[in-house]
Amino acid sequence: MGKFFDSIKPEHKGFIENQHLFFVSTAPLDSGGRINLSPKGLDSFRVFSDHKVAYMDLKGSENETAAHLQENRRITFMFCSYDSEPKILRLYGKGAVILPDSSDWEEYATHFNISAKTRQIIVADIDLVQTSCGYGVPLYEYAGERENYFKQTKKD
Repeated sequence: MGKFFDSIKPEHKGFIENQHLFFVSTAPLDSGGRINLSPKGLDSFRVFSDHKVAYMDLKGSENETAAHLQENRRITFMFCSYDSEPKILRLYGKGAVILPDSSDWEEYATHFNISAKTRQIIVADIDLVQTSCGYGVPLYEYAGERENYFKQTKKD
């Protein structure tokens, strides 16, 4: 059974920081619109406080996350443990897009390894945290990050 929290607790932050993969999801207001669900990695997620998180968004696909956030700000993050501690953790909140020419860019960019592939930083104010057992999540062994993303020479 899931447990709910009104903020990110220290144990949640520790769990998040130990995960190599997370998922981000947004949706348009139109019920016929597509939900955008994307896997993310590459050490791109940061917990700033018990109510504020951000991730560095990289170029490579469409920009539906930003479009949805501009429309309604709703965002959900999900972290799953694939090792010995079975757990799923979700963060629910309101997101915003920080572009490189934004006055807030430097405040957040210093916390990431910004590259030419960085599109924007997504910042979210978290109002609900949910944990659940994760017993149905299979065990996987982390083998490392893919190197080919930053080696690509074709224009995105």
